[in-house]
Formats: sequence, structure tokens, C-alpha cells
Amino acid sequence: MEYYWIWASVLVALGAGLAMLEVFFPSAGILGFLAASSLITAVVLAFMQNSVLGVVLLVVELVGIPILIAVGLKLWPNTRMGKRVLLTPPDSKDVLPTDPEKERLRELIGQQGRAKSKMLLSGLIEVDGEKVDAVSESAPIEVNQPVLVVRVQGNRVVVRPVDEEPATPPADPLDQTFDDPFEVPPA
Repeated sequence: MEYYWIWASVLVALGAGLAMLEVFFPSAGILGFLAASSLITAVVLAFMQNSVLGVVLLVVELVGIPILIAVGLKLWPNTRMGKRVLLTPPDSKDVLPTDPEKERLRELIGQQGRAKSKMLLSGLIEVDGEKVDAVSESAPIEVNQPVLVVRVQGNRVVVRPVDEEPATPPADPLDQTFDDPFEVPPA
């Protein structure tokens, strides 16, 4: 009795191992060629043993090897060699130039100030004694009206008008008295 299935199994394991090594160690395709050769030879030997075994092994190779390579590529950046070969993307803080003026404007976010000019769309505000060009978020802002710095877009400070009066809490609805519409007035 012929034992081609044993050699086919050995060649599949060898081919999978060589394919995995090709992912981890670039060899100009030599390991990939050897892996493909051993996998093809394994399918041929499996068909020589039995056609059902050949079809099963062919399907296993067509599905399993791409999954094995995908898992290898997923794990490779975490290996010591993968960390050496692959570059890590730099942080935006490292790449973008720092602008002290923009940093100063970003520190104003959330602070309150007063409009120093009428702001139909843009104008001058004062925050902590510092005058800054600003843009109204929505409505026109009158002179000396309190404003809140909402965000910074580019080199423009965006503000929103703030009510001067503190919001009064609504009255308790249970304390309110209501006229009874069905009450008959005294005669």
C-alpha cells in the first residue's frame, strides 16, 4: 500500500512553515518559491493516494495558507524584527510646527471676556486684559456685552454672547396656585 498521504502531510507542514518564514524573513522569494513547490507537490501526492484526499488537501491549502499568512502579517509588527523594519508613524506634535500664538489662543477657550467693539461678524474682545480679534459664532454682539470663547479656528477666536444675569431656577410647579375653571363664583 502506498503512503503518499504521509509525504503530503509533511510537505504541507513544510510549505506552511516556509510561507510563514517568507513573511518574517524576506528572502527575495526563495522561501516563497520553496513553500509553493512543497504545497503543490503535497497536492499531487494526495491525488496519487486518493482523489478525495487530493480535493480536501487542495481546499485546505487554498483556505488555510492565506489565513496563515494574514495571521503572520498581523503578528509581524509586534515582533522584534518587525519593529526594526516597519516605521512607526510620528505623532502630530512631532511633525507639525508649534506656533506660540496659536497655543496662546487655545488657552483662551472656555474663558469669558467683553466685546470691545460692535461685532456684526468680527471684532475686538478683551479677555483678562488682553485684546484679541474674534469672530461671533452666530448673532451680532454689542459693545461691552460679555462673551465666552468657544473655540479657535486657525488664527481666529470664535465667541458666543453670554447672558449677564444669572439664570434663575424655575419656580416649583407644586407651589403654584391655579384657578379652578369649574368653580362657581359666590353670589
